[in-house]
Amino acid sequence: MGRAGNGRRVCALSVAGVLAGTVLVGCGDDGDARGSSAKTSAGAQEQGTQAVRSAYDRTAEEDTAKVKLKVRTSAQGTSQTADGQGAVDLDDGDSVMTLSVQGRQIEQRVIDQVLYQKMPKGQAPGGKPWIKIDLGKVAAQQGAGDQSMSDPAQSAAYAKAITDKDVTKKGTATIDGVKTTHYRVSVDVAELPNGDTLRKQVGPTLPMDVWLDDEGRMRRQQIDMTVKTQEATQRSSSGASSAPEKVTVRTVMDFTDFGTEVEADEPPAGQVTDMTGKALEQGKQQS
Repeated sequence: MGRAGNGRRVCALSVAGVLAGTVLVGCGDDGDARGSSAKTSAGAQEQGTQAVRSAYDRTAEEDTAKVKLKVRTSAQGTSQTADGQGAVDLDDGDSVMTLSVQGRQIEQRVIDQVLYQKMPKGQAPGGKPWIKIDLGKVAAQQGAGDQSMSDPAQSAAYAKAITDKDVTKKGTATIDGVKTTHYRVSVDVAELPNGDTLRKQVGPTLPMDVWLDDEGRMRRQQIDMTVKTQEATQRSSSGASSAPEKVTVRTVMDFTDFGTEVEADEPPAGQVTDMTGKALEQGKQQS
């Protein structure tokens, strides 16, 4: 597999990661500056945009990395935080992580686009410790096909998703002892796969922040989404006047220890309950 494919596999870590991957790889540029100062500014802008576009490829060249994940979800005045840490294969997207959600520990593995989670004792359906969901099938149902999970960015399809106007250099920061450059990215959601549907849920733009090291590798990625719930969407479509219910989600991923060993093995089949069908059923209800 070539470099372009490798970089896109990073996205299997989370839904937010999927969205990021569709934007950051193989996008085109636009813009035409006039005047010397404008040309200087445009040159710096173009340089920053190119750095962001190539970040996944440069990161994927390291093959593997340790990853830290933090997801904060807020709704109706309350919030919940999930933390995770583990390792990811940047080539094929396989990963092994331990998640902590409201004091509960969940072991998670992603193998060949299949998500496995070992739930706390007594909480897994079917009386088995593990559940699994075929992410490729779920993505296909959403209209994005297999591409959205394993290889989401084909250059021509996402050429309009980000331009020089969408990337702003915010400064520098030290992350895990490494000096990085911070960029803010605003993505036109309509240009993403299944963009019309996604736009109804998260709005016209998707704000992201990325921190790149001196070698152009991703060290931190932050994505902020405000998601309109399905109930709110249905009320809006029916003309109901109640205020839309929204959920804000902030996802932060840190990458360290490039080249670390990743061992992702499928759990024994007899210990796994397949929840793909239920996930697909829920997807139909939300469509």
